[in-house]
Amino acid sequence: MDARGLVRSVRLVGAAQGLRAARSAWRGRRLDARALPRGGRERARVPGPARGAEPQPGGGVVHFERSSLRVRVTAGGVVFCGWDGAAPEPSYALAGAYPQADARAALEPDKDGGWRVVSERVLVTVTRLGAVEVRTPGGVVLRRDLPPRWWEPVDGAGGGTGDGAEGGAGSRWTQRSEVPADARFFGLGGRTPGPRLRGGPYRLWNAGPVPFGTRRDPRSLTMPVLWVVADAGSHLVFHDNSWDGRVTLREGVEGSGSGHDRPGRCEVRMSGGPLRYWVLTGAPSRVLHGWRTLTGAPVPPPRWALGHQAGLWGAGGEREVRRVVAGYAERGLPLSAVHLGAGHQRGRRAFTVDSGRFPDLPALAASLRGGGGDGGDGGNGGNGGDGGDGVRLVSSVDPAVRAEPGDPVYDGGRGEDAFVRDARGGPVLGVGRAGGAVYPDFTDPRVRKWWGGLYAERLAQGFSGFCHEMNDPVSFAAFGDSTLPRSARHTLESRGGDHREAHNVYALAMARAGFEGLRGLRPHERPFLLSRSGWAGLQRYGGTWTDQATSGWEGLRDALAQVVGLGLCGVPYCGADVGGPAGSPPPSPELYLRWFQLGAYLPLFRTCGAPGSGRREPWEFGPEVLEHARAALRERQRLLPYFTTLARLAHRSGAPYVRPLWWAAPKDRALRECEDAFLLGDALLVAPVLEPGVARRTVRLPRGRWYDTATGEVHEGPDQVVVEAPLSRIPVLARAGSVVPVAGPGGGIELEVWAPPHGRTGGGVVAADAGDGFGRVELERFSVRMLGREAVVARDGTAEVGYPVRVRGTGA
Repeated sequence: MDARGLVRSVRLVGAAQGLRAARSAWRGRRLDARALPRGGRERARVPGPARGAEPQPGGGVVHFERSSLRVRVTAGGVVFCGWDGAAPEPSYALAGAYPQADARAALEPDKDGGWRVVSERVLVTVTRLGAVEVRTPGGVVLRRDLPPRWWEPVDGAGGGTGDGAEGGAGSRWTQRSEVPADARFFGLGGRTPGPRLRGGPYRLWNAGPVPFGTRRDPRSLTMPVLWVVADAGSHLVFHDNSWDGRVTLREGVEGSGSGHDRPGRCEVRMSGGPLRYWVLTGAPSRVLHGWRTLTGAPVPPPRWALGHQAGLWGAGGEREVRRVVAGYAERGLPLSAVHLGAGHQRGRRAFTVDSGRFPDLPALAASLRGGGGDGGDGGNGGNGGDGGDGVRLVSSVDPAVRAEPGDPVYDGGRGEDAFVRDARGGPVLGVGRAGGAVYPDFTDPRVRKWWGGLYAERLAQGFSGFCHEMNDPVSFAAFGDSTLPRSARHTLESRGGDHREAHNVYALAMARAGFEGLRGLRPHERPFLLSRSGWAGLQRYGGTWTDQATSGWEGLRDALAQVVGLGLCGVPYCGADVGGPAGSPPPSPELYLRWFQLGAYLPLFRTCGAPGSGRREPWEFGPEVLEHARAALRERQRLLPYFTTLARLAHRSGAPYVRPLWWAAPKDRALRECEDAFLLGDALLVAPVLEPGVARRTVRLPRGRWYDTATGEVHEGPDQVVVEAPLSRIPVLARAGSVVPVAGPGGGIELEVWAPPHGRTGGGVVAADAGDGFGRVELERFSVRMLGREAVVARDGTAEVGYPVRVRGTGA
């Protein structure tokens, strides 16, 4: 370790923890040196020429001289490719049974000794040397995957070399792909800058915290899920491999009609694991519907979780919680929940409470649910996400368990043999926030069941939701990656393996443990669970928040980019901590307000304070900020029925709440370049202010008529227009013909209808969520058309609309 490593450790965790981190880093390095294969000579392997094929339902297996390729097209038109015998399962990403094969798709000979699979929705061709092309049914190329290349130890210990042999765990591989020259890249989890991904490398390795002000890659939630959007069509490619890897992108260059276009390129390099991937093609809505079918439906958050939430470190104890809740109540500001970080725990240990700071936490939780702040204002100023649930408490939960005999969680885990072990069979000792720690092996079903049962203690303390932190997993280290040794052993659902394969799915498996445990403890309530880290399929268990290492206006732009990117990767419930992440420097009043106004239109709307970052409540930034923040909160409350509907639509279709502007028009090149605005569902376009001193801003509009919701001004798209953006609000435009469910003056749902142009129609959907359970919610569909100067609203299947209707824009 050098001086820089020691300083890094001290900045992250303090002096004492920094020394522990240094020892832990040396210990991990020695374990890896003993247990992992040493680097040596390798030989490259390519598939070689095709030797034959074996038809199977939906496709078949093409045999090459030194490998084999399994190609299968599902009934929904999703393509699976697996080299070296790789099958779709086992997989942590997939939900349920493997999708049914398209019975009408068949593997048949193609020209020049190749093969092809023809289906109604997609055409797949395999050349004689192993290049794979995915085409539209009309034959337009969406992507071309060149023959892969493996690197294996010369002695053969790292992987197979014969036909159909599966590459060993240590076999590195590379796959290069070409896409249309006009294509733009999106996804790969929460990335910055973005949401459009620039050319360059992106690491696939969930990373722990770094000092603020440090731009970094990788992030805490990475996914090998890449969107390619081009004039020829859109598609998503998912490499189902959880090993450490790197994706290198390069945008193409068009030849301006010369015919010499340079295609866009993507190179995927993985340090091991199977070479298998899925390709989903079509319109963005269809792609994410297929992704939902493949990896699972996003669980809708409880209704209260769609309201405003406040995050506290917790070290201020009950007095601080009551002060904050009373502050919201006294100023008439809605509040749904208070998050308590590790400061509320005894010695920062999970599943504990500092009784000195919180002498009676269950009584505090009951008081807040009943509407009490500091014991004075019983009504809490209308607090509660749906107007009557009071304020909930949300608990931070870390996976690191303090390695100390006598600690109930540690003793219980030892009794269950629950902790990750090293190659010699002893528990891996790392460094968590509580000090020396061991880590549960969530890839073991038995351990997940044990861990899920621990949430009974949290529920008994009065907590209604849970926030998984430091679950990359983080083990503080003075150098190298702040995680467990790569040689640490994991069960991996009885398959066995090490941390090289388990690292990226560790947080996903922890989220599963918590979700399944909570469902067992309270089967009639939807769990509320946030996970700092994760992987493909996280949406089955909950949501996340953005991982930011920068604050300031740059951090605000990064936050929006990550929310859009995560939504495209199938995690729709996401948000950014208002004012910057916990621990970042305090924002200026203007920056805080603009961040607050953006947060009011994101699924997760949360402020978060921590030691060193100052208070983050709206009244701490002056009366003008308070007034405008109050307006943003009221608008959030008014739009809660719309957010509830978007949550249900995400569950049904996989479509995110927050969508890029090109969502409905991916062939619009100008929209593909736009990164400073987004669609909230189909109805609203939100244009946040992302720079200081702005009072007007330009907005790129998709096709159609749009109304400025504040002024009623009409704009026609596609176009770029200038709109007012005073400090009191950010621009929000409504699509003509939209039917938006909002909260009326009495708290019930009413329909806000934005008149369509004459001769056109419109519509919308309402999900009247009746509770926080798992019952099916019916979607009510509405249509609107103009008769003369009057907008007529109709409800599908019945003559009665059933809700009060307010029409706007009829004078246009």
